[in-house]
Amino acid sequence: MSDHQHTQSCSHAHHADADSCEHCHRDPKGVYLFSPSSAVADPNALQLACERLGTLGLQTIVDRDALEVHERFAGTDRQRLAALQRAVKQKHEIVMATRGGYGLGRLLHKIDWKAVADSGKIFIGHSDFTAFNLALLAKTGAVSYTGPAAIPDFGQKTMDDLTADLFMESMREELEVLSFESPDSDHVDARGILWGGNLAMLISLMGTPYFPEIQGGILFLEDVGEHPYRIERMLSQLFHAGVLGRQKAIVLGRFTEYRLAPHDNGYTMDSVIAWLRSVCKVPVVTGLPYGHVKVKATLPVGAEAGIATEDGMAYLLLREHH
Repeated sequence: MSDHQHTQSCSHAHHADADSCEHCHRDPKGVYLFSPSSAVADPNALQLACERLGTLGLQTIVDRDALEVHERFAGTDRQRLAALQRAVKQKHEIVMATRGGYGLGRLLHKIDWKAVADSGKIFIGHSDFTAFNLALLAKTGAVSYTGPAAIPDFGQKTMDDLTADLFMESMREELEVLSFESPDSDHVDARGILWGGNLAMLISLMGTPYFPEIQGGILFLEDVGEHPYRIERMLSQLFHAGVLGRQKAIVLGRFTEYRLAPHDNGYTMDSVIAWLRSVCKVPVVTGLPYGHVKVKATLPVGAEAGIATEDGMAYLLLREHH
């Protein structure tokens, strides 16, 4: 995405504070919803998501196969690949996944990544969509987004207003700085390519043509349903492969929905973070509002960014203010 100049800035007093500007060149009017991964369980949730996106000023088009079911997937591999091809050609600027789950990894070798990049669309999703984000970056260098998906973030009984605000500000290229509480973070003041997403999905791409080779980047990570020892095991793989040591910073989002056991004997995610710091000398920043949680930042995967910490706060610079 091209850089646009800004002439005025304002701030929003949220738990995750967002500094933004009012004068931007991008103003998306619509969103195309497609299902590249697991099947949609509740069509009513997708309808509600469309209504909620409408209240944000976005027209919606739902792909004709978005509610298809084949085994655990939203249609056959061929159907889901065709849905992506339609998404590339349709009129709306934003293309959003209805949900995550599992399935994109089966399609990566069949996707025309140059056509995706050349389309100029804003692709966004979450969780399983990490495979799409990272593959697009590895194959073309193009920027895409991770953040909300239609059903988990806009199709539930309640919608988190901050998540919606951050999403719209990002889509309009208004979001400049995302600030969040980070009391135990290492000191850092660095710039680099922002990349990452779901840790398990990122690990699944290692050793493939779809894993970005990022030097001096800002790597952000989250996961769900993974015990801390599994998180450590995946981080250990990244460490031993030399991936962590090549980064300027490691930014940790939320790791949720796991259950500790009596034999853990006090071993928690804090233990994992302490181990990470002991083996890897790259600064570790915690508290990023991103993951399988209600409050979810929208982040540009593959974009130049900055990260800094000071006085118990972290600041993720997403766009330069001119």
